[in-house]
Amino acid sequence: MNAQPNIDMLEATRLTREGRLAEAMALLQGGLVQGGLAGAHPATTSSGVGGDGSKRPAGHFSRIIDMVPPSAGGGAWTPLKFDLPHGAPHRLGGLAGASGQRQMPEVLRGLLDRMGQPGSGLGLDGLVGPIPTRAPAPLPEGARFEERTFANEAGSRAYKLYIPSGYTGQPVPLVVLLHGCTQSPDDFAAGTQMNELAEEQTFLVAYPAQAQSANVSKCWNWFNAGDQQRDRGEPSLIAGITRQIMRDFSVETGRVYVAGLSAGGAAAAIMGSTYPDLYAAVGVHSGLACGAARDMPSAFAAMRQGGAPQNSGAKQPVPTIVFHGDRDTTVNPVNGDQVIAQSKAGSDLQSTVSQGQAPGGISYTRTVACDDSGHPMLEHWVLHGAGHAWSGGSPAGSYTEPKGPDASREMMRFFLEHPKPRATPPM
Repeated sequence: MNAQPNIDMLEATRLTREGRLAEAMALLQGGLVQGGLAGAHPATTSSGVGGDGSKRPAGHFSRIIDMVPPSAGGGAWTPLKFDLPHGAPHRLGGLAGASGQRQMPEVLRGLLDRMGQPGSGLGLDGLVGPIPTRAPAPLPEGARFEERTFANEAGSRAYKLYIPSGYTGQPVPLVVLLHGCTQSPDDFAAGTQMNELAEEQTFLVAYPAQAQSANVSKCWNWFNAGDQQRDRGEPSLIAGITRQIMRDFSVETGRVYVAGLSAGGAAAAIMGSTYPDLYAAVGVHSGLACGAARDMPSAFAAMRQGGAPQNSGAKQPVPTIVFHGDRDTTVNPVNGDQVIAQSKAGSDLQSTVSQGQAPGGISYTRTVACDDSGHPMLEHWVLHGAGHAWSGGSPAGSYTEPKGPDASREMMRFFLEHPKPRATPPM
């Protein structure tokens, strides 16, 4: 989940291949400035025309938070490489510093380095890696995977809803799953295998889809202050999708849950913090606490070293299960600790720690915090040697670590242990 600006990579690549590095760097630097990452004036290329021949509107940019995925079969998501090719600085004309050898900003060096790597592709998709393109798995007889939409004052979002074959109108639980950057509902469903679990245990699964018009890499905007508040921005859209499903289908009272990965995990933490009356429990995989960042600079800081989460104001703990790899180089594992601390809401809980190992070989430390009655309220799974990917997921989807414990099954086990108590009717 590296923070990257919206840059015309086609044009920057063309200029680099022609040896016009000064102009390429000016374009990259301008993109970073427009993305809010530098304090200089935006730069332009000599032509002002994109690599596809289209005019670039002045001052156009989108803020994104993104990541570089593992090369294959899971593993750690990593930051962009910052290695500058030997001999490049002296050719960057106008970028020289006081020593005569300009030290380029590391993000610029990483972008330039990536452009020359075989198989890196072009544009932002090339920077974050390819998304697997596979035909959707056939649905079980009687099951449906429907595409639907929801709209309110904050905009509109598409979403997909999995309806298992065992659903015949009886009340069933609902899980809302929020994908990570560059992912889609179909990709996230394939990677988490949550639809297969829903078929087995009979519950509904909703996959809200972030619009590319809202974020160029389809990341949930967890780092925007306006998207961290109840009944505003993206939280209002996700809650609206949840309530629409509750109106259109028979959802079991008190059994509505939300979970997500990376940017989606951070968004899930926001939903649990801002809508504790709607969601009975929360799952955060490789994410950050609500309010860990309030803008782009603090997003960089939070992913690197943890943020300063806001006080949710909750009077009681929010039942939360967290998964985080201790080799996560994209979102510092300390963020998992901060999600747990925020969900604890200052309560005095008793913790027990156990060790284990998944059949795939990844070991873990599991901490369970219980209330006075001994009921588990929080679970924190630290995955040893794992990176920034969904634990126990399928390689049929992107950003998964198949060798880890089954996060989907463990989340559902935790969720179903936490129905929201019915409100006591007034006397």
